[in-house]
This record gives sequence, structure tokens and C-alpha cells, in this order.
Amino acid sequence: MSKKMKKPESLRLHVPEPKSRPGHSSDFGEMHLSPAGAIPRPAADAAESKLRELPYGLIRVLDDAGQACGEWAPALPTETLLKGLRAMMLTRAFDERMMRAQRQGKTSFYMKCTGEEAVAVAQAMALHPDDMLFPSYRQQGLLIARDWPILDMMCQLYSNSADRLKGRQLPVMYSVREVGFFSISGNLGTQFPQAVGWAMASAIKNDTRIAASWIGDGTTAESDFHHAMTFATVYRAPVILNVVNNQWAISSFQGIAGGESATFAARAIGYGMPGLRVDGNDFLAVYAATQWAAERARTNHGPTMIELYTYRAAPHSTSDDPNAYRPSDEAAHWPLGDPILRLKQHLIASGIWSDEQHAALQKEVEDQVKVAGREAERIGTLGSANPDPSTLFEDVFKDLPVHLRRQRDEMLGA
Repeated sequence: MSKKMKKPESLRLHVPEPKSRPGHSSDFGEMHLSPAGAIPRPAADAAESKLRELPYGLIRVLDDAGQACGEWAPALPTETLLKGLRAMMLTRAFDERMMRAQRQGKTSFYMKCTGEEAVAVAQAMALHPDDMLFPSYRQQGLLIARDWPILDMMCQLYSNSADRLKGRQLPVMYSVREVGFFSISGNLGTQFPQAVGWAMASAIKNDTRIAASWIGDGTTAESDFHHAMTFATVYRAPVILNVVNNQWAISSFQGIAGGESATFAARAIGYGMPGLRVDGNDFLAVYAATQWAAERARTNHGPTMIELYTYRAAPHSTSDDPNAYRPSDEAAHWPLGDPILRLKQHLIASGIWSDEQHAALQKEVEDQVKVAGREAERIGTLGSANPDPSTLFEDVFKDLPVHLRRQRDEMLGA
């Protein structure tokens, strides 16, 4: 007599959900944070097979008292630390001014990087000035750290007659060849394979410059991510591929892109690429990890993927209301704190800074933004002083075709 078969269990689909939704208490209780200084720093030329535990830890340098700990702590001179602090504070002041400008109808769109300033600023400072940058749309700090005039950035946002892009790009999608800042693309994944291709070309030409690129956690689900990782590893391209895990895409949390099952840095293992997971709100940790990856690339040991673990404190953009999908106080409960305040605390703990100096610097950067803002608005804001219409026919063809010359002449009344 045969045994009665057990009824099979019904299949269930798992749909990732964040721990907290609007109206709930913020919950970061299950977040595992490696203690500051706990992660060892391997040699930059170490074999990838010896680095496979790194994607599962979290490289941290600054402890709760603001002290730099462990092997990753970079020995940075005071002027470098102060420059980094100033660039982060200027980035935030710039963001605040331009957010208000958008609400006043002076520009159509804006995206803040509040809470993520250390990512762009520390990485820009750890790279060489002529290394090529392929940014996403929340790395305005790259330009500011490279001392690009914020007036020029404002003119791009206003699409006025001084806009170097002549009104052709959505606001915040800067392009600055002079400092190696590649045009931002709304199709974010494209930056990764373009960075890899540029790095491969640099190696083919026996150049010395490397490339770096940034995407968000959500973009790792795009096919461009896979293509870039494959080419970078196979050809040992001198490139740093950064994934800014700020916990949220426009309205979906990072678990939808696979961050619930494993760290994003762990994806590097499947490609044979080193993966680092870094406290993105720790200026020193971000600087040190980028410096390590850059050394690896410059010495022909290939690419590195860095997951920068941070939090998007602001809305995704001026078109977004984060209160619709996460607790309104969630940013205040983020366990890794504020990157500006953490570097300030470190400087004070080191005896080279004070609250009074910090307040004076805050006023200085706010005044700088005000002066640039008034000049940009004098040139023109949205709809008040647009680029010359004749520029419509420029910058597409090297030699303008006859039919377009005819249309241009007709428009100009020639």
C-alpha cells in the first residue's frame, strides 16, 4: 500500500518591501555596520581571489568620536581636509539656493545631493585632476571639488544666454570638457560602458589617465551595468566603477534592484573584479578607497567596483515627494550620519577646527553662492534670456548640410 503523498506547498512570489513606509517608525535595526577601522587594507596589487571578503564588510575610518581608525585611514594634510570640508559645504549651499530657484520658477528642474556630498568631493580629490569623470546626476560635487565656477553651473540650470550647452540639456546635466566632466545622460546606465571604453582607449594609447564613473543602486539592474563589468574585467580597463547605494531610486528602495539579497559590491565577485563596500558618509573612508582603486588602475591591475553606502536625504528631484513612500523622519535616523558634520567633528577632535571657524566658513560659502546667483539671474533665468536661436543649427554637424543652411538663413531672414 503506497504512502499518501504530501500535498505540495503553494508557490509564493517574493516582492521586496522596505522596512518602513509612511506613518511607520524608521527602522535601520537590521543594518550591519563594521566598526571603524575593523576592515584590513590589502595591497593595491593583491589578487582578486584574495579580496572576496571585502564586499561583505563596510570600510569605515571615522569612529563615533570623530577619530580616524585602522589601516584605511589616509594621512591627509590639514589643507586637504579643509578643502574637502569647504567643497562639501559649498555643494550643499549651492543645492539649497538652486532648489529655491526652482520653486520660484527660475529653472524647470533640480536634483539635490544632500547627504551624499562626500561621495563626489572625496572621490574627485583622490583622483588626478586630469582623470576622466563619467558622472550621474547627483555628482555636482565633482565640479565644485575641481574648482569649476558655480556661476557657469547656474547658467546651465537657467538655460540662459551664458549656458555653455545652449539650452540643449535638461538642468543639472552638466558637461565640462575643460575639467574632464563627461556629459551627463538621462539614460544613466550609459555612463558605465562609456567610462570603460574611454579607459580602454587610454590604455591602448599608453596614456596615464584613468576613468571613473557613477551610477545609482537602481541602475545596476540595467544591462549596461553587465556590459561594463564584463568589458572592464576582460580587458583590465583602468577604471573605477562606483555604485552609489543611497537606499532609494526615484521611489523604489534598493531591494528592488537586488540589494536585499546581497551587497551591490558582491556583484563584482562574479566578474572577477575587486569589490569594495564603503561608508559613503565618511570623507576619509571614501578618499582612501578611491585612492586604493586608483592605484590599482594606474599600475595595470585592472578595474575596481566601489559600493558607496549612503542615504538620499532629499527628494529624488524637484518632481518627487519622498513622504509618499518612506517615513518623513527617516533621514534623521540614518545611522551613518551627515558627511559634513562628521568631517567637522574629526577636524575639531584633531584640534585644527572650531565651531566658530565652521560658522564663518558656512557664511563664506553662502555669500559665494549669493554673489554667483545674483550674477546668473542678471544674465537671465528660465524664459527671460534664452540662447540665440541661431545656435539651433550648431554643434551637430561638422559641416552644415545645404538644407539646414537654407533653413537657418530663412529663420534669420538672410
